[in-house]
Order: sequence, then structure tokens, then C-alpha cells
Amino acid sequence: QVQLVESGGGLVQAGGSLRLSCAASGRTFSMYAMGWFRQAPGKEREFVSAVSASGGSTSYADSVKGRFTISRDGAKNTVYLQMNSLKPEDTAVYYCAAQEARRGFNVYVGRGSYAYWGQGTQVTVSS
Repeated sequence: QVQLVESGGGLVQAGGSLRLSCAASGRTFSMYAMGWFRQAPGKEREFVSAVSASGGSTSYADSVKGRFTISRDGAKNTVYLQMNSLKPEDTAVYYCAAQEARRGFNVYVGRGSYAYWGQGTQVTVSS
């Protein structure tokens, strides 16, 4: 089992920045590929970004490319999502997810690929 706890959400004006954190516990962090998803009211949960277990491979949704950066810190068992140039359409609950990786370079972008999920953190971007 892996336990995931997100933090760092909040209210920010359009154009501002936030950094989300996801602390993992319970198993060997380096074995897990990590991802960020988000869900806006009335919409399905969608992929935002992912990083491989090794940290060497990343993926981003087109809507966040060039604005968001995912990273992981093995010493802290934490994955981060740096969000810059935020837009009102980025408003959502952001969820961290983990999946034991078959290979260190695998990146998973599908919601169904992840076995473990955090409780989410709210991000609200005002116009």
C-alpha cells in the first residue's frame, strides 16, 4: 500500500503560481511512477502530468505544457507540480496518483493506470 497526501493548493489570481506537493509513504518511493490529475466541477478527472519512477521521463497534457513542471525528490518521497501562469480554467481539485512501475522509464497517462490516489487539494484561480 502507498499513502499519498497532497498539499499546496489555494486561491491565486490569474497569472500567479502555486506549487503542489504530494508526500508518499508506505512503500519504496523509487518503485513508483507518479501522476497528477485534476477534476473541475461537473467534469471528469483528467490527466495533467506524470513522471517515471526514475524521474527521467515526464509527460504533460497539452493544456499545461510550458506552464506546469513535474518533479520528484527521492530523499523526501515527494512529487511536486509547479504551476505557473495559472488561468481560471486551471481551477479544479488536483489529485496525486501512484503506480508501481514495470520499468523505471515508464510514464502513465491514463487514469486507470494508477492504483493509489490521494484525497486531493483544491486550486482556485480567480480572473
